[in-house]
Amino acid sequence: MDILVCVKRVPMVGGRVVVTADGQDVDTRMSGFTVSPHEECAVEEAAQIVEREGGRVTVLTLGPPEAADQLRDMLALGAQQAMLLETDGREWGPVATSAAIADAVRELPCDLLLFGNEAADTGDYQVGIRVAHLLGRPVATGIKKLARTDGGFLASREYRGVQEAYELPLPAVVSVKEGINLPRYPSLPGRLRAKRAAIDVSHPAWQPDGLRKLRLRVPEQTRKRAEVLGSGVDAVPALVALLDELGVLT
Repeated sequence: MDILVCVKRVPMVGGRVVVTADGQDVDTRMSGFTVSPHEECAVEEAAQIVEREGGRVTVLTLGPPEAADQLRDMLALGAQQAMLLETDGREWGPVATSAAIADAVRELPCDLLLFGNEAADTGDYQVGIRVAHLLGRPVATGIKKLARTDGGFLASREYRGVQEAYELPLPAVVSVKEGINLPRYPSLPGRLRAKRAAIDVSHPAWQPDGLRKLRLRVPEQTRKRAEVLGSGVDAVPALVALLDELGVLT
């Protein structure tokens, strides 16, 4: 079985999100890059399927030359082949991204196309569905379990407390959510193999999709503060008064 997993290079933000002065991008000067957690689970799911049934896992990303680092990370997790749709660094919208991925998929043997449910940086939920539409393939989103059937896969998810299952014939498109599995840690041999692996590079033409970003804004957050009531036994009256004010004392 040939499985293609699409991943995205996103900032590894562990603290406060800072926007650039022009309000157009997230300031990533002090952060590294990774792939979205949903997509890491998609790679793991593909690797497990191929381990059971045989085949090949290919990872694909659209992004700048530096995105090759994230492809190598996924090769270390079990993918056998990587493709970079290299851009000049400008931002691609979901319409242009979907078109470029669909064009690439048409040239590849691909039984199952996996996506993460949404991107970790923008929260976009469109690309997987758009690609499926362009390719004319069935699609299921928000999936937390995949089971093989005679003709394809049974894709299951929970929606508003109700379990839903969709039987998809192959070739199909599925977007998975974090928690469908527990991604493995890359082994040392896997890292060495990924470091030496060749990455197929192509250069899709950028297509304007009619969308225009006005600005990014970080919502105001409630500030927290601590107040020292006192030290030792001298703080007891202040503590009792505070508890009484909060209605804790009866």
